[in-house]
Amino acid sequence: MDSASFRALLGPSGQALLGEAAGLDVSEDSLLATASRLRERHDPALVAAALTQVRLRERALAKFGDDAGRMYFTQAGLEQSTRASVASHRARRFADRLPGARVLELGCGVGADLIARARVGLAGEGVEIDPLTADVARANVASLGLDGLVSVRVGDAVKEEPGGFDAVFADPGRRTARGRVFDPRSYEPPLDVVLDKAGRAPAACVKVAPGIPHEAVPDGAEAEWVSVGGDVKEAALWLGELAGDVGRRATLLPSDTQSDAETRAWTLTPQGLDDPDVRAWGRYLYEPDGAVIRAHLVGEVAALVGGGLADPRIAYVTSDELRPTPFASAYEIDDVLPFSVKRLRAELRRRGVGVLTVKKRGSAVDVDRLRRDLGFGGRRASRAGAEELTLVVTRVGREPVALLTRPVPRS
Repeated sequence: MDSASFRALLGPSGQALLGEAAGLDVSEDSLLATASRLRERHDPALVAAALTQVRLRERALAKFGDDAGRMYFTQAGLEQSTRASVASHRARRFADRLPGARVLELGCGVGADLIARARVGLAGEGVEIDPLTADVARANVASLGLDGLVSVRVGDAVKEEPGGFDAVFADPGRRTARGRVFDPRSYEPPLDVVLDKAGRAPAACVKVAPGIPHEAVPDGAEAEWVSVGGDVKEAALWLGELAGDVGRRATLLPSDTQSDAETRAWTLTPQGLDDPDVRAWGRYLYEPDGAVIRAHLVGEVAALVGGGLADPRIAYVTSDELRPTPFASAYEIDDVLPFSVKRLRAELRRRGVGVLTVKKRGSAVDVDRLRRDLGFGGRRASRAGAEELTLVVTRVGREPVALLTRPVPRS
């Protein structure tokens, strides 16, 4: 899809075609036949653009919910876009700390963060170097009725100056044709360039990959790792007037629905604790949320549940007490065994286990192969009354161990 085809899609005939295509079968098996039928009556380039949008909107439902049906995307733009719940969470911080601020966004992509800030009343401009992506972002702003508050223009983030704006939000590219980029020096633009540009504004936020090394976080910044529904999605660096009084935090959003995110978010920050104790396995195993681990706040979780670490280098917490916390999943430990496939297979058979979940940390074991070796390969159906267990493979020191556990339902 090029800019000409996309702009044609926004016209009356393009919108009619898009509505028609939305009601057709665009699955992989039927896509070619559907496209052929539509090309009999419509321009092929316009058909391709319409079908691309229908398929991207289906994929976007997980990130954008009901808005996905009114938004436009490019494949790269959708992949790199901020999910609505995270953008909404971040926009509220802008609005709470800088009410009425005008925000310059460098690298606005398809406009997810721009839209979220506009919805909390913050005006501003989005700058995007790719003309097609800028067109898409502009269409999204208009489609959601926010074009009176924010705007989008084509521009190079490296050449922008934040003068006249109260804050900067920057989202450097972290994907190339070869896949994701993990080295901040390989962002587009590189992180140090973005930080220099953002640092010229009174306040700023820079979106980064969740795997960012702690040493890459500049002095005076606050790093925030965000997970949604238990999965780490991204991190952000808060600068200037937007930085808090802690160096790092983990924020947990329960789901991808904006309504939930607006009323429920859990945040964990450093408490100035000593390193957690190292102790023997207790009655319960706690698996900290990935954002907690990325933020180096496992010790805070250990304190919350009255526990310690079985191994000082592995982020599993153990305790004799059951203390529910949103920051970790709890498992009741049935047994702790030396790791042995033969012994585990015999024990699982003896227990009549019908459903097995395998987790690991600090182990090089291949989970899929282990499941097959234990007799749980493929989609094995559970039997009525069959026992369900979670097998946790880890180590203590150099000794591999296997824990037979049961998940504790969250209250």
